[in-house]
Amino acid sequence: MRSQGNSQVCAFVSQRTVFANSVRPATLVVSNEKIREILYDVGEDVVRRLSEKYLGIQFYDYGSLVLMPGIIDSHVHVNEPGRTEWEGFHTATQAAAAGGVTTIVDMPLNSIPPTTTLDNLKVKAREAYSKVFIDVAFWGGVIPGNQHNLRALVDAGVVGFKCFLCQGGDDQFPHVSVDDVEKALKELLPTKTVLAFHAEYGQNEKTNPTDDPNVYDTFLHSRPDRLELDAIKLVCDWCTKYNFRCHIVHLSSAECLALIKDAKARGASLTVETCHHYLVLSAEEIPKGATEFKCCPPIRSKSNREQLWQGIKSGTLDMIVSDHSPCVPEMKAGNFLTAWAGISELQFGLSLTWTAARMRDVSFSDISKLLSTNVAKMCGLEDRKGNLSEGMDADFVIWNPEETIKMKFYIIILAVSFLAGVILAYPQKDGQIFSNEAIRQAQNTYLIPKDATIQKVQEGIELAAYESIPGDQRINLFEILGEHVPPEVVNNLQTQIDQIGRN
Repeated sequence: MRSQGNSQVCAFVSQRTVFANSVRPATLVVSNEKIREILYDVGEDVVRRLSEKYLGIQFYDYGSLVLMPGIIDSHVHVNEPGRTEWEGFHTATQAAAAGGVTTIVDMPLNSIPPTTTLDNLKVKAREAYSKVFIDVAFWGGVIPGNQHNLRALVDAGVVGFKCFLCQGGDDQFPHVSVDDVEKALKELLPTKTVLAFHAEYGQNEKTNPTDDPNVYDTFLHSRPDRLELDAIKLVCDWCTKYNFRCHIVHLSSAECLALIKDAKARGASLTVETCHHYLVLSAEEIPKGATEFKCCPPIRSKSNREQLWQGIKSGTLDMIVSDHSPCVPEMKAGNFLTAWAGISELQFGLSLTWTAARMRDVSFSDISKLLSTNVAKMCGLEDRKGNLSEGMDADFVIWNPEETIKMKFYIIILAVSFLAGVILAYPQKDGQIFSNEAIRQAQNTYLIPKDATIQKVQEGIELAAYESIPGDQRINLFEILGEHVPPEVVNNLQTQIDQIGRN
């Protein structure tokens, strides 16, 4: 942290500061982008003592707002260079800032070129250098035949490597065979890096020609739990055979939890992530034609979602990330079998997960471990990020867990209509404090039109509903909602919006 105004030192004060095993009042003294000192007190004596010790110190007192280590999202697809129109570093890191994410780790695919060689990494790093608002790290990629490029990427500082065990959506990043994986593992054995797997293996289930591709269950049937189970069996075997750190990305199938638990019990150096959308959404709630919810592996049933939460609480699952995978809107056109598979949620992860977690007795310290501490350890960043202690990077987020926000979307989706947890501010590397207004501005640059809000409707169904066009023009919800929503729900919602107009 650099100076604020003419001061070289700042103090951040909160009654609810989140540490590894406790939440308590604390004052964090920050200078030169590092936490210099922590005092477990917030009284006037602390102000007086620090003011005498650090001439010109500036205080930022956040009262009872939660002060927590900055979120580290290790699964973000920034598609620059090559596909910057999908998402570039400028917008992606603004979105992250708006959501309290202070570090992202960029995935090696979807950019052109992919991060599979040292030269390609240099290209990507140059693109990112002058465009980022937060800290950025990089994954390297394992593809067929590039095993001899991997050690150079390790030396250059990638956090680890990602590969696909099934065909992905990027022709420049082909999936690997069993032989390819073993060649990569042998090449990486002398290092301390980690190999991450898109863990689906085998052939998709064929769809029936009579099944409607606009219905989510048609797509869900094509990506059964079996694909994840078969892949994770392979990963557990490799992890044990080579005594090598392995990581499973975006787990969606709760049927894999027993297998993962057993592998860990046998000493496998295995970590597993799941995603915000798997913990918040469910297959039963996805409307017809709402391809914005298509991702791989897929969002599964409500019962599966609750089992994933049990995996979180038991420690079988180690972390929660976004798998932020944006694209241009036209790639989400079509149906569930043809649309791009990816969900964009980078700036909403904390609010989404906290909204669900607070109903399941998950503590602030647990949230911090899932979103920061455990992610830092997996990425090899635990010496500088992921917890609040002296000498660590001054990356933290200040947020209000009791306040709610109304989400805004272009289209009708099922989501949490009122999200708990509003990110208010967090310190930036250049000494800037992101204020509430700065975050609003960042949100206005990213994905969110001003003419839409979510309204909660009958029986807990949550839908994005357009409020009004400027002026007196009214919206015909039947034209917007079409066949996605039952007529009685549309009538209910139209009545609510008409009432808003009269008030």
